[in-house]
Amino acid sequence: MTSASLSEPPSVPAPDAAARTRAGRRTLALLAFVCVLPVVASYFAYYVWQPEGRANYGELLVPAALPDAVLPGVAGQPDVARKELEGRWTLLFAASGACDRACTDALYLMRQSRLAQGEEMERVARLWLVSDAAMPAAELLAVHDGLRLARATPAWLAHLPAAERGRHVYLVDPRGSVIMRFHENADPRRVIKDLQRLLKYSALGRVQSTPPAHSTPATAERAAR
Repeated sequence: MTSASLSEPPSVPAPDAAARTRAGRRTLALLAFVCVLPVVASYFAYYVWQPEGRANYGELLVPAALPDAVLPGVAGQPDVARKELEGRWTLLFAASGACDRACTDALYLMRQSRLAQGEEMERVARLWLVSDAAMPAAELLAVHDGLRLARATPAWLAHLPAAERGRHVYLVDPRGSVIMRFHENADPRRVIKDLQRLLKYSALGRVQSTPPAHSTPATAERAAR
């Protein structure tokens, strides 16, 4: 044997700092992809892949994340933080506290659409953004038990297309993004069906949330309406 054949094999050079940085970035990108995959899959299943000729009734919007801010509560309710909307689907309406006929119809639509979900209704919340200084009537709130109320801010209203007209019910996903709106005089049966399909095809919001702190024991089982 020659001395060359007995020599140690050449060592493989260790990765340099640039290579380690690239590997780290790839790992972070992969983790980010895994995190957003359930959201992408649910939207794809609902909006793109529509078996049996399924089509949504509500108007799809470019998803817009609501500002990470706290809104003052109304009618003695605690303040509302955007984080409170996370984990559930939220039907949202913005209108004057005076609440005209279109407003009362919208609140009724939100209440009935949630109740119609049966066992799944705890995955759906309701929020009324009061867009002025007017105080909603106590008798109106009495028939909408569990409805959350907060004083709207310009930053929040800016994420709700045409919200100043007080004629749309918006749907916010469990990530806190506005994704859909229903127009004035929307057919309640079709809104209910839209929501049923969305809850069926999406796993988002399936973890039951803790009832809001302002709920009373008598109404805890219907919390988050």
